[in-house]
Amino acid sequence: MIRKFITCLLVIICNLQSFSQTKTTIPQLKQAIIDDFSTQNGVFALAFKDLSTGKILFINEHESYHAASTMKTPVLIELYKQSSAKKFSLSDSITITNEFKSLVDGSTYKLDSADDGETDLYRHIGEKQSISNLAYRMITRSSNLATNLLITLVDPKNVTQTMREMGAKDIQVLRGVEDNKAYEKGLNNMVTAFDLMTVFEKLATGKAVDEGASEAMIRILLDQHFNEVIPAKLPPGLKIAHKTGSFKSVHHDSGIVFLPDGRKYVLVILSKNLEDDDAAIKMMAGVSERIYNYMTDH
Repeated sequence: MIRKFITCLLVIICNLQSFSQTKTTIPQLKQAIIDDFSTQNGVFALAFKDLSTGKILFINEHESYHAASTMKTPVLIELYKQSSAKKFSLSDSITITNEFKSLVDGSTYKLDSADDGETDLYRHIGEKQSISNLAYRMITRSSNLATNLLITLVDPKNVTQTMREMGAKDIQVLRGVEDNKAYEKGLNNMVTAFDLMTVFEKLATGKAVDEGASEAMIRILLDQHFNEVIPAKLPPGLKIAHKTGSFKSVHHDSGIVFLPDGRKYVLVILSKNLEDDDAAIKMMAGVSERIYNYMTDH
């Protein structure tokens, strides 16, 4: 009887050891993602951090990318920072206008609603809306008009300085969006995967401005409307606070994934010079799924 018990125990131990040995390691995960990236023509970057264990995975993490709309998260943080400093209240209202100054020469330009992720705000030009409402539109629907109004309010230089104070050494916020003169001269908002990971880690740990502000900003990011990358292949209902950014041949996603067991992780996936945008987006969604599977297996 004792011999039979010992035999069963040994079988269980062997099975457990075999199970543990089959778990994916970070180096294996990294190689699988590199292989995924190699299936598409383009330049990709990734930064992943398990906030429970501190484990990280980096690929081209310091490569610079045109920020597209991912720069709207830094703008959101600067809004909450200045509000906390009593420069204004988020409940204050500002007049909706569609006239902005180019970074190059101060000449005026307007946004085209056809190129915007959100068009309703254009119907309210001349009216007033609260800063908090504009911030919500900027993040959840990626409103370019709201973004330019808010970045004019806080000043791009302040946004970049706040990023430096948070440890994001390479994020560069120079201007509002659709400033074509600046774009043609290469004067663009830039990000790296490492810096966006740093920013979202500060949000996730309550250190972006303060705990209350971090929680408020996460609530906005949880309502993201564009979900083609990080959330696309993850279980429905999973809490994901994230911000995307895209235009032709450039697609990004960056955010925090909250697991049902209370753990959370930060994931940033950036891309540029894409040959097939749709195929690349699907591949990036698959990479997000790999990361999720890794987390749920450990």
